[in-house]
Amino acid sequence: MPKLTINGRELDAPQGLNLIQAAAMLGIEIPHYCFHPALSVVGNCRMCLVEIEKAPKLQIACNTKVAEGMVVHTESPRVKTAQAAVLEFLLINHPIDCPICDQAGECKLQDYYMDYDRKPSRFPLGKKNKKGKALDIGSDLMLDQERCILCARCTRFFDEITRTSELAILERGDRCVVDTYPGRKVNNRYACNVVDICPVGALTEKDFRFRARVWYLHRTPSVCGGCARGCAIDIDHRQGRIYRYKPRYNPNVNRWWMCDEGRHSFVSMQGEHRLTRPLVQLEQRFAAESWEDALSRAAQAIRRCAQEHGPNAIGALVGAQATNEEIFALKRFLSRTIGSANVGAISFTPADATAGDNLLIRADKNPNTRGLEALGLPLDGLARLAFAARQGELKVLVVLRADPVRALGRAEFTRELGNLDHLVLLDVIGNQTAPFASQVLPVAAYFELEGSFTNFEGWVQRLQPAFDAPGQARDPLELIGALEKKLDGVESDYSAAAVFAEMARAEMAFRGLSLDGLAGQGARINGLNLPPESAHP
Repeated sequence: MPKLTINGRELDAPQGLNLIQAAAMLGIEIPHYCFHPALSVVGNCRMCLVEIEKAPKLQIACNTKVAEGMVVHTESPRVKTAQAAVLEFLLINHPIDCPICDQAGECKLQDYYMDYDRKPSRFPLGKKNKKGKALDIGSDLMLDQERCILCARCTRFFDEITRTSELAILERGDRCVVDTYPGRKVNNRYACNVVDICPVGALTEKDFRFRARVWYLHRTPSVCGGCARGCAIDIDHRQGRIYRYKPRYNPNVNRWWMCDEGRHSFVSMQGEHRLTRPLVQLEQRFAAESWEDALSRAAQAIRRCAQEHGPNAIGALVGAQATNEEIFALKRFLSRTIGSANVGAISFTPADATAGDNLLIRADKNPNTRGLEALGLPLDGLARLAFAARQGELKVLVVLRADPVRALGRAEFTRELGNLDHLVLLDVIGNQTAPFASQVLPVAAYFELEGSFTNFEGWVQRLQPAFDAPGQARDPLELIGALEKKLDGVESDYSAAAVFAEMARAEMAFRGLSLDGLAGQGARINGLNLPPESAHP
């Protein structure tokens, strides 16, 4: 590896790194706008100029690779003068939009102005060029051409990552603008990634626009539950509400990107259909009840069924929306507490769901199908349970994060599973199975609890709670533990960490893993026939 010196500090840097990346290894920031590690180098902004000894003039760090013996200065008087001049040039025609700009608080123009310039403008406000403002350019994008600094990140993203080329830089000189081609709109399932990489407020997201100031938002690392890819994300939230998902860098799963469908997938779980209190069906109508009564009722139905028909008359159906810990805990509860092996799994994707592609989107719209398989639950579980019910061998069914009515159809479900003595549904929203349930128990959504998902390539990633579940909704692990205590008096540790630790001891696929060890970029499961890792964009 080449050895170089940056600001008097020596560094052995991997061959092929540029000076921005090498300096970052020492904790030194070289300011830049146009450089992005996933995109080609264009050297547009000139903000990353540095002084290299023996070089006749300043060099752009984004296009200068590390070399043996190189001596670099990023804070010399020449560099500081150049940085201030570049900032003044970029701000000449920039509007004074900070009070109303969605990018305020995370804008690199604001940050760099404070760090590298702090000088008043020498250009009269009335002389600034006027360009397009609040332009709807398609998908979920709004464009403000006056704020654009022509870094070309957005155009390169559409050229090089999605290869759809919806945006281009048009005109010449200080009249240059980013825009769509005449008569064409952006129609792209990854469009909002250009909002993420835009260093200023030129591209904003319609859904987030004017909804919140970023300095009021809290950020929690998590995983997208929109499909089997399981993109690493950050959840930006405030006072129990999610305002946006942002992709979080994970080289094993999604790198810097995520799709727009996953980006907006939280909306359906924050609406009026959210379950917030336990319900019991009495005389063909639902009534609210306390958790004590709800758990006692469910335990009584299970106990009575076991006494009258045997433990195998009790079954459970778990969906691929459930976490690894929930799947394992429910499976263990049936075998250890009830003595039943009648556990089935389902991974259901509606026929009208968006198709997958060769970038990130998967046709499987479940985040944990691979987790079901890793824990030994075949995906024909609904058919097996329906057959047992049709034969009169299944009397009580616990359904966790699944919708068998939607999967089978109303008529088929009524014919196959309509004669159950007791059906307990644990879910986030009132799905199509809810009207057929004896009890509906509200549970936390994946962004409200600890746990993990396993994506289609076998990468296990950690979920962390952004905030508490609304109303009386509870963690399914807590409910399984409470039912176990009701049935046999045993009080076990049903925290996500404890359940994961036991799962790692009992299940070969998770051997050697721990919940804390998943922080960051996750870990891969063992011993399964996994597909080769994707060539991520």
